[in-house]
Amino acid sequence: MGKRQFAALPFRLDDSELRVMLITTRRKRRWSVPKGSLIRNTAPHRTAALEAYEEAGLIGAVAKRALGSFKHRKRKGERKRTMDVAVFPMRVHGQERWWPEKGERDAIWVSAEKAARLVHKAQLRRLIVRFAAQTDRNASFPLAK
Repeated sequence: MGKRQFAALPFRLDDSELRVMLITTRRKRRWSVPKGSLIRNTAPHRTAALEAYEEAGLIGAVAKRALGSFKHRKRKGERKRTMDVAVFPMRVHGQERWWPEKGERDAIWVSAEKAARLVHKAQLRRLIVRFAAQTDRNASFPLAK
């Protein structure tokens, strides 16, 4: 299969409208979500939260169960690897003034519908659409306490 990575799907509610944060990838500048490889001795959902902090300065509560996953091809020099990226919803409570990758990426808050249109990966697009549909049905979020 390949290596695993873990991503956060940062969201908030603005006047009961679901908003999702997307960030750009460093190399191709495509819209995506914060993601990275497992951090030793750290649960997958906590890894996703740490990536959201490092890449966008986000703090919040992360679901312990993944929403789903998508495939991502990562390139290191001439080598390409297929990564299976598990996505964890993250309710954002705030954003720090400084974070490790500040200035390296762009970030935007958009509606879930626009986020689904902007992301490059079709599987990630479907996860965002499914998350938005579940959120509309039951305004509760299964997040870590």
